[in-house]
Amino acid sequence: MSVPVIAFFNNKGGVGKTSIVYHLSWMYAERGLRVLAADLDPQANLTSAFLDEDRVETLFQDERNPETVVRCLQPLIEGSGDVADPKPEQITERLALIVGDMALSSFEDELSKVWPDCLEGKPRAFRVTSAFWRLLQKGAEDHGADVILIDLGPNLGAINRTALIASDFVVIPLGPDLFSIQGLRNLGPTIRRWREDWRKRIVAWQETASRGKSSVANGLPLPTGSIDPVGYVVLRHSIRLDRPVKAFDRWIAKMPGVYLESVLGQESTHAPPIDQDANCIAKLRDYRSLMPLAQEAHKPMFLLKPADGALGAHAHAVQDVFDDFLGVAREIANRTRLRAI
Repeated sequence: MSVPVIAFFNNKGGVGKTSIVYHLSWMYAERGLRVLAADLDPQANLTSAFLDEDRVETLFQDERNPETVVRCLQPLIEGSGDVADPKPEQITERLALIVGDMALSSFEDELSKVWPDCLEGKPRAFRVTSAFWRLLQKGAEDHGADVILIDLGPNLGAINRTALIASDFVVIPLGPDLFSIQGLRNLGPTIRRWREDWRKRIVAWQETASRGKSSVANGLPLPTGSIDPVGYVVLRHSIRLDRPVKAFDRWIAKMPGVYLESVLGQESTHAPPIDQDANCIAKLRDYRSLMPLAQEAHKPMFLLKPADGALGAHAHAVQDVFDDFLGVAREIANRTRLRAI
């Protein structure tokens, strides 16, 4: 049985996507789940959040060890074998990371090239297209993971299509701005199209297997590509006196309707206000004052201690962040059928 994969994706950058993956990975681990975080963004920002520069440099020095996502894919890219067994970087006993790699962008052309070949049932096309899923599942098996959280880059290219096909669920982080809303309008129909396109390819694969055209077809496991939308999280909106500042009100008010129409393909005429919208997982505040401390300490904001500089008002803010992220973690766990935390 495969380990559930939850992707966090928006083709608009700068909405706090990496931050929410990072903090939820820690939160789930703190609450007893075994978590595999995977950095499938060629910018490798999630890796930078987890690891200091010295550790990243050490990992990249030994080219023989499959300790980054690209090195795991290298045998497949070169045609010398399948995906290598990953060696997740151990962050804590219950939290591990598949390390990102800026060279991942070089895999984009190969993924684009084989996508049409899947409709013809070609084994290599399916082996390449399902590579991320097999890599994630192998990493999860090595770590004994209960859940896999993946961070993706802000684009609608072949890398993200392949990563989403490997995902059971998708959470969409949003910022309260025009471009985030526009990104949602582009993202929703694209996810629906990718899901349908993958289903057509699965049918082609099954037909190949039933006709006995390929011995590989009967033995290669493939992801279902369900990409089930879990909902959206509003990030980095400022609050004064428990209300969003007026500059953000208009964009936040549009989110329920745009999500209904673009992501779920439903009529948005009677979309509820955001505080009554079941698709809104949470609205997270901008924790700007704590973020530099967390980055310096290489730990989540809700685990900052006085020794890290979390003194006075910062200490109270740390507890607020913990409560906020615990609420998000529980809501996503409920919607994705993870065990209670």
